[in-house]
Amino acid sequence: MAHYSGLGDIFFTAPVAFGIVGALRKFLDLPKRLPRWNPLLTWIWVPVLVLYLAAQAFDFWSPKLGDAYWLLVLGMVMAVLLAVRDYRPARSLLLAMGPLVLYKLVEYVLETPQGKVPKQYDSALDTTQAFVIIWLVTFILIARNQKKTLEKERLLREEEEKAKRLIEAQNAQLEHLVAERTAALTNQAEELRAALTELRTTQAQLIQSEKMASLGELTAGIAHEIQNPLNFVNNFAEVSAELVTELEEEREKPARDLELEADLLADLKQNLQKIHQHGGRAASIVRGMLEHSRASSGERVPTDLNQLADEYLRLAYHGLRAKDKTFNATLKPDFDPALPPVEVIAQDLGRVLLNLLTNAFYAVKQRQQRAEPGYAPTVSVSTRRVGEEVEIRVKDNGTGMPESVQAKIFQPFFTTKPTGEGTGLGLSLSYDIITQGHGGTLAVESREGEGTEFVICLPL
Repeated sequence: MAHYSGLGDIFFTAPVAFGIVGALRKFLDLPKRLPRWNPLLTWIWVPVLVLYLAAQAFDFWSPKLGDAYWLLVLGMVMAVLLAVRDYRPARSLLLAMGPLVLYKLVEYVLETPQGKVPKQYDSALDTTQAFVIIWLVTFILIARNQKKTLEKERLLREEEEKAKRLIEAQNAQLEHLVAERTAALTNQAEELRAALTELRTTQAQLIQSEKMASLGELTAGIAHEIQNPLNFVNNFAEVSAELVTELEEEREKPARDLELEADLLADLKQNLQKIHQHGGRAASIVRGMLEHSRASSGERVPTDLNQLADEYLRLAYHGLRAKDKTFNATLKPDFDPALPPVEVIAQDLGRVLLNLLTNAFYAVKQRQQRAEPGYAPTVSVSTRRVGEEVEIRVKDNGTGMPESVQAKIFQPFFTTKPTGEGTGLGLSLSYDIITQGHGGTLAVESREGEGTEFVICLPL
């Protein structure tokens, strides 16, 4: 057990204390944890110098002054540990220093002014000193392991923070890329929206063009078809005028022939009925043209499909003949007389029939131009009831179509006609009118070189 007995021993104690404090500063990283206290610890040697100068000046020295210096050093160490007690290794060192400080206090109290401890306490103090040393070393090792663990945790946290910053940087970069991509997609969407608007406008114009084309076909047919009732009206009107003249002459005669007057009146009445009948026929044709040309109301009304099909069969035929007077074809209407009225949008279904029949006459005309021996252009329209459906068939013995064409025949803008003779929308619009507008079906059956048949099925 060490005791300080002379002035020179304190100069041995000072370096040891300075080394302990230096190790503590390094171990606890006091420059960072206690920036204010850290500079003061470097002056731990000042009390030694003061004691030395005092001893020289007053020619006095007591061994207990050295122990007091040790207690001062231990007190400063305890104060430092308490200041950084939030640091786990510092708490372990605080526990390690507790028994040592207590031991030094007891030893200081028991020592005589000459620095001696009574013999009766030597054994107990030696045992206590051994325990204190073991306790101190144990907790120093624990604190050292704790510091290593904390250092590993710190490094791990730094790695995590580094990874987190890297992820944040990558996220920021990704967000930037996403923002750029979103802006690009937004621009593309705007361009597509503008293109779609333009496409719809163009589509509406093409649909209108197709309607005008069919209206032209219809007008040509009407001009030819309306000529018959107008001729009848003109002829009967002329005959009626002659009958009126005869009747007036007969009434001016002194001896009137009442029987002749009655016959003339009867003929006049019959002529007026014929004029009314053919005038009604002409009015019906004009009304059909107006219904075809105006926008569809979308309202379904009970319609005589036989009359509608027959009317458009003749209109389509005469429309083609108005363009080519040399063209002739056989018309074969075959209508079911028991067919009930069907609720349809008449002007829309009329457009479909006109389109199918115009295509049929075009096909037979194309085949006729090949000058095949014995060929007779024929177009037929038939109606019949099949269960709860009505079937309309438009058939021709024209050029026909290969299977590759049949697969695309209802696609928009697809046409087999030469450029300038078709828009490619007629059959597409017809398909939409039948399937979407009436809930029916439109199918095609064709053999190349033999003819084509379109089949319309409408629910009753």
